[in-house]
Amino acid sequence: MTAHHGKKYRAVADKVDPNTTYQPTEAVKLLRELNYVKFDPTVELHMKLGVDPRHADQMVRGTTTLPAGTGKEVKVLVFAQGDRADEARAAGADTVGLDEVIKEIEGGWLGFDVAIATPDVMTKISRLGKRLGPRGLMPNPKTGTVTLDVARAVREVKAGRVEFRVDKTGLIHVPIGKLSFSDEQIMQNLTATVGDIVRAKPTGSKGQYVKSVVICTTMSPSVRLDLPSALAMKVG
Repeated sequence: MTAHHGKKYRAVADKVDPNTTYQPTEAVKLLRELNYVKFDPTVELHMKLGVDPRHADQMVRGTTTLPAGTGKEVKVLVFAQGDRADEARAAGADTVGLDEVIKEIEGGWLGFDVAIATPDVMTKISRLGKRLGPRGLMPNPKTGTVTLDVARAVREVKAGRVEFRVDKTGLIHVPIGKLSFSDEQIMQNLTATVGDIVRAKPTGSKGQYVKSVVICTTMSPSVRLDLPSALAMKVG
């Protein structure tokens, strides 16, 4: 199963029992033992959902605000004009504009992590859908990135708001911080994210909604959480 991985990966993989599910706090501590890279890896949450996203009423998409932040600087682009543009700049947006920014993106520039837009400019930026959509960068009202309150949206994103969206296989992948965070910070982010994904259960979902909850770090083996315990976590 790990034959295609390197020697360092195989050495730490032996610390994870594939037939065991772990309590969330145990899993977070185990992640530290599984780390073998020299950089500060991202902690990732992966959830398998019992939905078929090919049906509109089973699509799962939304945002969560990580209480402890993301651990990285998020570059925010705002498509806006006039007073809204000024508000976005004052709130800390990295890039603000419209026509000139659209041209830069059409030319290949993608120097941002999140794009926010006011409703009145959506017709102009709709032509960027094919470029931004597949990368998850297109502003969308469902994720709060199409709004008149651009200042608030910028502040929330900078503070640690991240998007989640189920893929075609029924999986959700979300970064929930850095391994350099304390156990408490990782638990706070994990709890908030799982809770928001559970609350985003679509009307068309039948049967078991959450099939599994797994955490890992960049390049590390995965640790499967005890499902009842993961779903019972509360933001304290």
